[in-house]
Amino acid sequence: MIRLIDIILSLFGLFFLAPLFLFTAIGISMESKGGVFFRQTRVGKDFREFKLLKFRSMFVNSEVSGQLTVGSRDIRITRMGYFIRKYKVDELPQLINVLLGDMSLVGPRPEVPKYVSKYTTEQKRLLTVRPGITDFASLYYFEEADLLAASDDPEHTYIEEVMPKKLSFSLQYLDQKSVVNDLKIMVFTVLRLFGIKIKLIK
Repeated sequence: MIRLIDIILSLFGLFFLAPLFLFTAIGISMESKGGVFFRQTRVGKDFREFKLLKFRSMFVNSEVSGQLTVGSRDIRITRMGYFIRKYKVDELPQLINVLLGDMSLVGPRPEVPKYVSKYTTEQKRLLTVRPGITDFASLYYFEEADLLAASDDPEHTYIEEVMPKKLSFSLQYLDQKSVVNDLKIMVFTVLRLFGIKIKLIK
């Protein structure tokens, strides 16, 4: 049932958002050299690695200086990148990942192998389901990059503080997983994009 909803809504989203995809692709291409998409290895269900798609918001090869984005004014981010990150437009190509079966619309956010290697046995339970574009953790840490920017050591803050909390929220989602909850999270995510905050995590 959930997989069918994923397919239908991702197809609808890709069709409905096609003009925005085109506008974004043109803007990225005109501003800086490199491809329109950024592909990053993430770990999905059953520890299977896949390429997560995003619109490229940074200059080419920026990832070599770190995989964390530290604030909305990270100097590696292009001008177009600031805009698409602010409104989460950079995340929209993940609808393709959903259509391909790599991800679901709702589910624990997939991590890069570097951080998955630090998971505890309990946290690895998150890898028994398809990762998603949004979940409890995504709503709670909607402005994660700005939070890390305030830290003197973003890497340490992420590993020791942010990541454990995010995984705790994701485990809570997993324990409460249902079609109804998934629909609520999707609606609340859209509302959050428009600046409306609703407390979903109990």
